[in-house]
Amino acid sequence: SMYLTSTALGGLLTAFVSISLREYQRKRITAFLDPWADPLGNGYQLVQSLMAVGSGGTFGVGYGQSVQKLFYLPIQYTDFIFSVYAEEFGFVGSIILLLLLFTYSTFALRVAVNCLHRVKRLIAIGVMVMMVGQALLNIGVATGGLPTTGLPFPLWSYGGSSTLASLTLAALLIRVARESNEADILPLKKTVKG
Repeated sequence: SMYLTSTALGGLLTAFVSISLREYQRKRITAFLDPWADPLGNGYQLVQSLMAVGSGGTFGVGYGQSVQKLFYLPIQYTDFIFSVYAEEFGFVGSIILLLLLFTYSTFALRVAVNCLHRVKRLIAIGVMVMMVGQALLNIGVATGGLPTTGLPFPLWSYGGSSTLASLTLAALLIRVARESNEADILPLKKTVKG
């Protein structure tokens, strides 16, 4: 408990010092707190993101029919991909996406609970936190609930390294699930030319 408290306080102090010394970080925080104060400057991304999310309405404008992604919303294929998704599929589609994230986290936690090996259990929990947590952070940024962090949406955002990392994490979770079920793991046999 004391270790967690001291770590949290140290992190908050470091963040405060960093924001105090770097002007661009200060601008991110002020733009997050009131993006409409400078809608064509520092608050532009968030304003356009909120307009995209709001434009979706209940059922969205339809797959591929997003207007914001064409000219207005910067970095819409990585950091703000959820904004385009919400515009095209609306509130109902966004709820379905959140339910998919909930399902993924439920399966990951079931794998962790069923695992008897402590290290493998920690791997399963870590994968769940990374995949679902990063997705929720991305959604929080796109909807104005969190300051811009630059985190992609796992398995959705454009980018080879992000996709590779997400697939590697998913593969680790599958490996833990297979070993927890005591399935036979077949080793790759070396072929000897002779």
